[in-house]
Amino acid sequence: MKAVVLSRFGGPEELVLTDAERPEPGPGQVRVEVRAAGVNRFDVKVRSGIMESVFRTPLPTILGSEVAGVVDALGPDVTGVSVGDHVFGWADTGSYAEYALASTFAPKPEALSWEHAVALPTAAETADRVLDLLDVRPGETLLVHGAAGSVGTMAVQLALSAGVRVIGTAGPDNQEHVAALGATPTTYGEGLVERVRALAPEGIDAVFDVAGKGALPASIELRGGTDRIVTIADGAAGEYGVVFSSTPSKRSPERLAELADLAARGELVIAVGGTFPLADAAEAHRVSASGHGRGKLVLTA
Repeated sequence: MKAVVLSRFGGPEELVLTDAERPEPGPGQVRVEVRAAGVNRFDVKVRSGIMESVFRTPLPTILGSEVAGVVDALGPDVTGVSVGDHVFGWADTGSYAEYALASTFAPKPEALSWEHAVALPTAAETADRVLDLLDVRPGETLLVHGAAGSVGTMAVQLALSAGVRVIGTAGPDNQEHVAALGATPTTYGEGLVERVRALAPEGIDAVFDVAGKGALPASIELRGGTDRIVTIADGAAGEYGVVFSSTPSKRSPERLAELADLAARGELVIAVGGTFPLADAAEAHRVSASGHGRGKLVLTA
């Protein structure tokens, strides 16, 4: 099979499309003929090598943790799914490839595109996890930094559906997108504290930092302390005494199916920021590293 292989850490140019051995499914796994693979900022960090201080990545490796495609083969003891079924979920092997293995997945609704399906798993799990950590309640006001990205877009909608008021920060080009989701938009940068206070004179109850663009000091000032602030992107969290959340809590096929059905009915927006052929994985990483896109970047095979 063809796969994008990382043989040494470095820039996007280290991602090379080449031949790789097709994986064989083990117990509880299906093999998926990949139609779409999600590109995450985490992949960019692993590729660069900066994650080596946290955990080791054996090389060569195939990146990619989200997959959508057609079931091609079943491993032992797999039930409830058949060859030819359309599924999406988390990949057990790298999804930047023509084939990948998966054991946690859900059926893809016909009305949901491959690109939108593959953009859902990580965004949904992350948004659910952090909103649970923040314990946001109906009537409270949540500040989301990076509200236009894939996780931010999901967090805004899930919070709003729970009766929470949301103020979302985003770049100038994404203000209308954030407003269309139902949140109150504002921009990043100098004067953020004053802008947010003008929008929420009663105060901010919780902060979800998706962007990691140095907004923690302003968030602490708005909260009057570090309580109920969670970041998934700012490596300086420990210096400020803020919770950094990075470990998935529970990958639920049932939750994926529920949200996919909402999206298929047009009741949930899944943000896709751009699609690239598998051979252009390096360019997708360059765009992702810029941090200026809206929504999930997707590789199509």
